[in-house]
Amino acid sequence: MTLTWQQLRDAKTQEFTEAAAAWADVSTRADAGRDRISVGMIKSLEDQKGVSATAARDRLKRVDRNFDFIHTECGLVRTTLNSLAHELAEEQVRLKAALEDASARGFTVHPDGSVQYPPGGENFLTKEPAPGGSVRGVDKPLYLQGADTHPLGKAPFPTNANPNHGLAQEIATRVLDALKAAQDVDSRFTQALNRLKAPEGLDVTEATWADAAGDAAVVRKEAGDYLRDTIPVDRSPADRHSWWQGLSDDQRAELLATYPDVIGNLDGVPSEVRDEANRDNLQLLIGKLSEQSDEKSQTQLAGMRSIDDQLRNPGLKDPPMYLLGIGDQGGGRAIVAYGNPDTSRNVSAYVPGLGTALDADFARNDLKRARDTAKGAQEFDSSSASIVWLGYDAPQLPAAHVVDNTDVMFQEHAEKGAPAYNQFMAGISATNQNPDPHVTAIGHSYGSLTVGQAALQSGGIPGVDDIVLVGSPGTGAQRAEQLGVGKDHVFVGAADNDPVSKAPNKVESGAMLAGGGVGAVAGGVAGSVLGPVGTVGGALIGGVVGGVHGFVVADAVTDASQNYFGTDPSHRDFGANRFKVDDGPRPIVGGDGLMDAHSNYFNPTKDRESATNIALIVAGHPQDISTEEPR
Repeated sequence: MTLTWQQLRDAKTQEFTEAAAAWADVSTRADAGRDRISVGMIKSLEDQKGVSATAARDRLKRVDRNFDFIHTECGLVRTTLNSLAHELAEEQVRLKAALEDASARGFTVHPDGSVQYPPGGENFLTKEPAPGGSVRGVDKPLYLQGADTHPLGKAPFPTNANPNHGLAQEIATRVLDALKAAQDVDSRFTQALNRLKAPEGLDVTEATWADAAGDAAVVRKEAGDYLRDTIPVDRSPADRHSWWQGLSDDQRAELLATYPDVIGNLDGVPSEVRDEANRDNLQLLIGKLSEQSDEKSQTQLAGMRSIDDQLRNPGLKDPPMYLLGIGDQGGGRAIVAYGNPDTSRNVSAYVPGLGTALDADFARNDLKRARDTAKGAQEFDSSSASIVWLGYDAPQLPAAHVVDNTDVMFQEHAEKGAPAYNQFMAGISATNQNPDPHVTAIGHSYGSLTVGQAALQSGGIPGVDDIVLVGSPGTGAQRAEQLGVGKDHVFVGAADNDPVSKAPNKVESGAMLAGGGVGAVAGGVAGSVLGPVGTVGGALIGGVVGGVHGFVVADAVTDASQNYFGTDPSHRDFGANRFKVDDGPRPIVGGDGLMDAHSNYFNPTKDRESATNIALIVAGHPQDISTEEPR
């Protein structure tokens, strides 16, 4: 049934807001139930063994997912109803203003929306009173009709001598405009509410979350304008923190329900809030990506599934896990903390490097590095948290195109990532509850270049006291004091068998590539007698040998202190503190691959000394690290 102006006039919009409050209560109760199950009941069963305990955990996890879905969907219903009330109220105000103007002038608004007006004025020729009449609203007011084509840009001369005619026409058009807008609101929100229906059954699957992702997109499109405009996305993290602190509980809950992707990734919002938002958004992203078959979506889906599994099944002795960022843009975004960054006195944020993207390897390896760092730091100060920050697109180096891919040789990715990293660190400073927290920036591999570029920006990295660089090809700086924290607060770990920490400078790289190319060809020819596998193996070994030859040739004519991105951080000319690390296995000969020594810095099992030194720095005890001479 089409909405009438009488229905719009009489609509009780507060009934929609009351209904929204009721749905909000259901959403809140579901969220509380989810917390009781995941934090209380499932946690208490983790150390219990046996078939019964396993079955109980599985059932509780199923109920946990159901509560999660109820919380999300009911929150969307709440936002839809609130937005419906908001938009209808705006049109109701416009309608009532037109009706009041009509009443004040003695006009009558008929049920069909036409407006009757009394006699007034006089006929230009007969001097008789101009009769009254009735007019309907038009899409463009009469006084504007023809104005866009008139040679002087003016409306035609009025044709009715009764001044009430034009006033009635304007009022009728205002009534029509308000009614049409309200009918559009009614139609849009009817469709949006009709979408918010759960499929039959008790299982909440990825298909269920895919449907919920579609629901969220519709609600944001139709119902979110009045909320979206309130989010200070262009303000500083400190301003955003003040904004969030000033919101009511109802305002926060509605923003979390409608824009978990925005709030969860908004630097300056408290970590616990970001974690709540991102856990909800993670489910929506998993649902969305599960319906897409392209390689990028499936790669990111594998990483998100792994993160979701770790969030739901934390290790018994692991620090609490916080999801501070998640997204599918570019190569994917993920920011994960172990320990609460807002309450901890010591906070570190590690930037991964070359080849890192949101995939299963990142979820397995890079999360472990942050977790190991947090656990190690907590041995020296229990108030410590560690973060892995994948908030940028690291350069990729596919194994099939090693020679062709030169992204790692250029600073573009690091330069783009540096401002985002600084924004994140400014958010950490804004939300941390300690008067003077100790903050450490950690860069591994190409991530150390990103940290270096962030430090070289005006003002340096916000709030950072110490910088740790491991497996670094350079920072873009020539000296440690350029990084903004003082050279005594810059720490470097470089394994002797790590090929990245001995990256060539620009002159050397040409010789390396030339030597590597010749060696690869020679090795490939020699290896071809062994078949396809031998060809690949021969080419790889030949490339390494040729690359080493290139280093030797170039080293005779270049400065050994220079890496591709400025001075080698482990060289004496850089002026940083070099801490002890294990040399690591030699490429291929002593390990499983070329990069083994490059990957062990955070691993307490494979390189206890390096992991301990990093933990000591993060925990605020750099005086206790073991050191070695710079190169």
